[in-house]
Amino acid sequence: MKRLALFDLDNTLLAGDSDYEWAQYLIDQGVLERERYEARNLEFYEQYKAGVLDILEFLDFQLRPLAQYPRAQLDEWHRGFMRARIQPMISAGARALVERHRGDLRMIITATNSFVTGPIAREFGIEHLLATVPEECAGAFTGGVTGLPCFREGKVTRLQEWLASRDLALDAFAETWFYSDSANDLPLLERVTHPVAVDPDPRLKEHARHHGWPILQLHGPHPA
Repeated sequence: MKRLALFDLDNTLLAGDSDYEWAQYLIDQGVLERERYEARNLEFYEQYKAGVLDILEFLDFQLRPLAQYPRAQLDEWHRGFMRARIQPMISAGARALVERHRGDLRMIITATNSFVTGPIAREFGIEHLLATVPEECAGAFTGGVTGLPCFREGKVTRLQEWLASRDLALDAFAETWFYSDSANDLPLLERVTHPVAVDPDPRLKEHARHHGWPILQLHGPHPA
C-alpha cells in the first residue's frame, strides 16, 4: 500500500501563519479597518498558540469579509497576497521536505480555509488539500462554514471521511507521516506511524521529547 504524507501548513510548511497574514494583508490594503480588525486578529492568533481558540468564533471573524466582495476581487487580492506574504514564507527546506515525499500520497491538512490555502497547496505542488471550507451560494461566499472545521479532532474526522470516500483507511497504509508545529494537532499526530514536530510550539516540543518523536527545524525557533 502506498505511503501517506500529511503536512500542516501554518508555521510548518510556511514560516508564518497564512490565516493571520491574510487578515493583515487586507488591513494593509485598506480593505479591513485597522483599528477594528488588527487587535482582534492578533487576539485570535494568540488564542490559537495557547490552545484555547474557539474555532467557530474565529471563523466568523475570518470568513465574514469574504462575503462582502465579489470573487473576482477576492482572487485579485489573493494573487497580491501570495506575492507579498506567502512567497517570502516558503523556505528551501520546506520545499525539500515536500519533495522528499514525491511518490507518496501527499496532502496538506489545515484549519485555514480553502480559499486562502488552495493556491498555497498548488504552489507546493501538493496534490490534495483538506481545509476548512467556506460556504458558497451561487458562486459567492456567504461568510459561513460548510461541514466540520478542519481543526484539532476535526482533522482526524475529515481525513477519515476523505480516505473512506476512496475506499482507504489510515491504518491500511504501510507508513504514514504527519508534520506539524502545533499541539493543537496532537489528535492526528498520535494516529500516524511517523509523527514529526516541525519548529514546534512549547507544548508540542515537550510532548515530542517525552515520546521520542523527531523534531525538525525548517524555519528557526517557534514564535514565543
